[in-house]
Amino acid sequence: MKQAKIIRNIALGIENLLLHKLRSFLTMLGIVFGVGSVVAMLSVGEGASKEALEQIRKLGSNNVILSSIKSVEEESTSSARAHMSVYGLTYEDYRRIAESFKDVQKAAPVKLVRKESRLGEKLLELRVVGTTPVWFELVPREIIAGRVLTELDVDNQAPAAVLTEYGARRLLAGEHTIGQTIRIGSNSFLVIGIVKSESGQAGNIQIPDLEVDAYIPIEVARKYFGDIQTRMTAGSREREQVELHQIILRIDSTEHVEPTAGAVEQMLNNFHKKKDYTISVPLALLKQAEATKQRFNIVLGSIAGISLLVGGIGIMNIMLASVTERTREIGIRRAIGAKRKQIIYQFLIETVVLSTTGGIIGLGVGVFIPFLITIFSGMATVLTLWGILLPLLISMLIGILFGLYPAMHAAQVDPIVALRHE
Repeated sequence: MKQAKIIRNIALGIENLLLHKLRSFLTMLGIVFGVGSVVAMLSVGEGASKEALEQIRKLGSNNVILSSIKSVEEESTSSARAHMSVYGLTYEDYRRIAESFKDVQKAAPVKLVRKESRLGEKLLELRVVGTTPVWFELVPREIIAGRVLTELDVDNQAPAAVLTEYGARRLLAGEHTIGQTIRIGSNSFLVIGIVKSESGQAGNIQIPDLEVDAYIPIEVARKYFGDIQTRMTAGSREREQVELHQIILRIDSTEHVEPTAGAVEQMLNNFHKKKDYTISVPLALLKQAEATKQRFNIVLGSIAGISLLVGGIGIMNIMLASVTERTREIGIRRAIGAKRKQIIYQFLIETVVLSTTGGIIGLGVGVFIPFLITIFSGMATVLTLWGILLPLLISMLIGILFGLYPAMHAAQVDPIVALRHE
């Protein structure tokens, strides 16, 4: 019986709204655009932050990345003629870290050298990465063909190279891939594998691999290329001695990442007279990015929510006008026994129907806008369940809140006065 009464009231509310189709439609537009803008802006914000977060996660939330940099003192003297810059991480640093910290599960030393590679007539400048097999555990990448470096390659100081997909396509196009011999600098290397690479920057941290990498055993890199590199720039010659360009650490748990990073920095301070290294903690950057994402979504949602508020004011305005128009109807219903709460329910049902219908249409608009943004701008957008349900619930809540005053105003009408109303 009660359900039948509710259904009858809803049907009556819809019937009253359809008596003024254009007015009802224009009233809904505020809610339609409000919900649509909330959904669209949240999806754009979610898409923008998702890519940044994914890049950071690829660095490994349990990893700590140490990198060699020129100190301020080295930068000021490097322009001097015949000066050789000596800076950065050392093999001794790597040994101390690996042996001194129980929370460090694994560590990978990294030596970087830029060399021209050749296969027949094809030339390509590669970034040679001298490292150990642990690299591929700390920076996991999909193996496209062959295999990655093993401890046997390191022990035998084998001139073996693992190429990235981009470098392999440029050098080995039309050739047999695995087992091919290429020249890197003045030395020959056997291609034993090809891996997929990720490139770019996550926050202020450079992702460890590039599209033009060639991975070789670190002892081979040291033997063939040494620790001293010479670069010719604008008629001048720069010489640098850097033993290790990076050390990547895997910490046993996320709780120990930041304390261990702080302890490692303290140890390096004791053995380095100059600040010639940086320590990057992807976990800290990830936490910061997630906090920024939440603030960004709140700001976007608040801005878009203003349009919902405007839509709610529009509903209140039109319902107050409707109360004035229907004063005589209200008086007749009260005269034949309708209670005040029934009048309130009737007007609330109409406002909720308006706001809910507008919210549903707005969801369609909000889903369509990100779709267009992705097609025409290439920007990633992500629709989440809460990003869809939240605006719809807010639109229904706005219908109740902004419809409550007109409904109560209608219920307060004196039946005798209302029956005299023309």
